[in-house]
This record gives sequence, structure tokens and C-alpha cells, in this order.
Amino acid sequence: MCIHDFSAKLNNGKIKKLSEYSGKVLLIVNTASRCGFTPQYKGLQGLYAKFKKRGFELLAFPCDQFGHQEPGTDSEILSFCEVNYGVEFPLFAKIEVNGADTHPLYKFLKSQKGGLLGGGIKWNFTKFLVDQDGNVVERYAPMTIPERIASDIEKLLEK
Repeated sequence: MCIHDFSAKLNNGKIKKLSEYSGKVLLIVNTASRCGFTPQYKGLQGLYAKFKKRGFELLAFPCDQFGHQEPGTDSEILSFCEVNYGVEFPLFAKIEVNGADTHPLYKFLKSQKGGLLGGGIKWNFTKFLVDQDGNVVERYAPMTIPERIASDIEKLLEK
């Protein structure tokens, strides 16, 4: 099993099969618009712009489970990200990353790479790096700024 076996609803309501990302390096991030880490959207967009043409995709999954920091609707979230950070990467519909209603993709991601304090997602902007075959290769804490992940993305793109 790999992430290509999952689907998720995009911000516009359409279902996206993650198998469509086969052959690409992915960075999957749970995001929020009213978080101290929200400025990371700028760095995430920078990674996307830098590596997209080389086979990189960034998938953002808004989540409101941490301090009610993503209260908006999917359309409000999209507008916020485009206006404030020029986000061009795919935004998915708001999901849950912990608890009984955890999205199946996040159940899988957490099972593949646990965090320092166990498998649960501890806060917004936890990041998972996925290789071209859909295997989870690394997990990054929320405080890891996107620019620090660039060299790991570069290594996978050179494979």
C-alpha cells in the first residue's frame, strides 16, 4: 500500500485520485489560516514554484483540529491563501487528521512515519515527504520551515 491508493476531495469539491501523482515527489501538509505557522505558506509556495517543473507537487490539507485555527469554509480558505500568499498548489477540502474521523490518507501517513511523541499529528503544518512511488520517506515537525526541506526534495528529484 502507498499514498497512490487514496483519494481526497479537492477544495472545489471534486475527488482527486492520488494515483494521478504517481511518479512525482510530494510534500503533504496539514494547514491552517490563523496559526503562528501560517506564514509558512510563503515558503511552501516557494518550494512549489522552485520544483514543480521537475516533478514536485505540494498538497495542502486544511484542518481545524488545533486551537480552532482554520474556522473558514473551503472557499474562504482558498481565497485567503491566494490573496495573502499567492498559493498555486492544490488545496484540498478541510479534513481531520486525528481522532475517530481521521481522513484515511492521514491514518496511512501517520502509520508510516510517527512523530517524536507518537503517531498523532501534534499541530498545524506537520509535513510528510513522499517519493515518486508513493512511499512516505520523511516526516517534519510544524516548526520545520519549508526552506529546510528543499535539499531533501532535491535528492528525491535526482533519483
